[in-house]
Amino acid sequence: MRITRVLGAALLALGLAAGPAAADSSPSPSASADGDAPTRAGSSFRTATEIEQGQRATASGSTGDYLYWSFPADTGQRPTVRATVKLPATHGSESWQLDVYDGLRRRQACQYGAQTRTAAQGAASVELACVLRTVRGWSEPWADDPLPGTYYVRLTVVDLAAADLGQPVGAEVRVDSKDIGGAAAVDGSLGRPLVPGIAVKSGQDGDGSKKAVLSSFGRDDGWSSGWWSDRWVWTGVGAVLAALAGIGGYTLTRGSGRPSRVPPSG
Repeated sequence: MRITRVLGAALLALGLAAGPAAADSSPSPSASADGDAPTRAGSSFRTATEIEQGQRATASGSTGDYLYWSFPADTGQRPTVRATVKLPATHGSESWQLDVYDGLRRRQACQYGAQTRTAAQGAASVELACVLRTVRGWSEPWADDPLPGTYYVRLTVVDLAAADLGQPVGAEVRVDSKDIGGAAAVDGSLGRPLVPGIAVKSGQDGDGSKKAVLSSFGRDDGWSSGWWSDRWVWTGVGAVLAALAGIGGYTLTRGSGRPSRVPPSG
């Protein structure tokens, strides 16, 4: 009965500890209902059209153009970028490619997904996808791990016949994320997310100094980079359960005391 009460208290503590962690694990942010989805794309990193996760962006262009979008991603998220290119009625075989870059403009590898696909002659559209690695809170300077901040999406054709160059196309892009949480958490954090400056402005104190103006979008609830993650909750719960298991094993193997056949000492 004593062990049963101890295990019951442990399970209750497990439920109370897991509750806040589950509540903090919210789904990816979606676009606001009152905001209109972007209908154009940028032509470079500096002019990339800003989109939010869960928002469907469209754009019109021509084969041979570079189409750019940008979106924010935070620690613990695993972004998935999907793009659909609507092709003209008449065209030859052509290949399209979807690339994703971080705030330092380093090309990020895709875990899986059709990052490059070839549309057969006369195909109406081609679909591409790129599932990035989980965004980390910290990384070594020499590594190219995905870090919290701005990410860029570049969509372009990489192989086509010369006669098809310049034909009108339509593009549709959407970014969603899955919150991985403490399963991919690491120790350490960034001082600031990788949100590049896109302009400069003069200092407020009139000393002639200039400082970068950060990108106009971010996360409404702030960036979550820091030392805390739900990994600490589960680590503590695991330590408590291990201690209770040791106490229970000792209690079961200790027995009722001195055997009756052994005479008392002294």
